[in-house]
Amino acid sequence: MDASTPINLRYEDIALGAEFETAAHIVTEAHIAAFAHVTRDHHPLHIDTAYAQSRGFPAVIGHGLFGLSLMEGLKSELKLYEETSVASLGWDEVRFKAPIVAGDALRVRFRFVEKRPTKNPERGIVIETLDLLNQRDEVVTAARHTSLILTRQADRDATATT
Repeated sequence: MDASTPINLRYEDIALGAEFETAAHIVTEAHIAAFAHVTRDHHPLHIDTAYAQSRGFPAVIGHGLFGLSLMEGLKSELKLYEETSVASLGWDEVRFKAPIVAGDALRVRFRFVEKRPTKNPERGIVIETLDLLNQRDEVVTAARHTSLILTRQADRDATATT
């Protein structure tokens, strides 16, 4: 299967303990500046190299929420739930453990840790633990993410109505 083909995991496909890792993404100063622009957070740590260096960083650093957003984006490139995701239900236990510096090559490693059915037989809840890692294998961001995804019942119900 090529990278453009969705995997489309359903609730029943989720194996607790299964781990996945994404490709790396190299963060640039332009990425950090674009995030600052979109979010309207123009703190000098994110847009002024000299200021960031005066605070002990080698270059501008990414917002913590930039890292969290990148975690979701990198994970979505795996296309695990391309057509089976219903909603993100939230992020918990988010920790910014190290700075994201322009030039970092970041990737996500995540594991399925919990799942439970919902009252609706067409949907299930899945919880992942995620680490955003830099090129030195340091965790820069850690979190838990809860997703609502379709079950195989949803496929059967959709087929029955067509």
